[in-house]
Amino acid sequence: MISDLELVARVTGSRDQAAFQTLVERHQAAIRGFLRRLVNGDHGTADDLAQDTFLLAYRKMHTLKSGTKLLSWLHSIAYRQFLQHTRKHARQQVMADPPQQGHDPRAAMEAEIDLPELMEQVSDEERACLTLAYAAGMSHPEIVDVTGMPLGTVKSHIQRGKQKLKQWLNEHDHSLSKTRQSSPDLPAKEASRA
Repeated sequence: MISDLELVARVTGSRDQAAFQTLVERHQAAIRGFLRRLVNGDHGTADDLAQDTFLLAYRKMHTLKSGTKLLSWLHSIAYRQFLQHTRKHARQQVMADPPQQGHDPRAAMEAEIDLPELMEQVSDEERACLTLAYAAGMSHPEIVDVTGMPLGTVKSHIQRGKQKLKQWLNEHDHSLSKTRQSSPDLPAKEASRA
């Protein structure tokens, strides 16, 4: 298998589209998954942002610094595309439909957590940091590289986001919050991220 580094060299040297296609195929699932989480499960928007991410990456491949992980660089482009999308659509907030009469939301929550609804409880920045940390498995310094936020800010966003999610789960009397109460801190893996 050809390494990302060699494929990047082919793209920057001769604009090798087959090499770039290989990079897209190799990394598109991670980028789409990241964006899907940021846009609360909106597959269409996530796919559009992923396409924009890869188009921009192709045009800017020559700016990739030596020693930078390609996937981290792609995540940073995707995150900036998400921020642009969010700013562009900030004024187009849609009013939520009123709840149906006689509908008990607790029954649905006991069966399954609606992840997009849960992630709406945190800010865009908190969602991005949480997603990069736990879904993409990035360390705090890698998240700094992707988002451009200072290290302390990344740590604060992750901590505040976790607190908001835990509070929401507690307020909605969800069974997951009860299992976490005995050990509110995350596994030792997170300690290695600092």
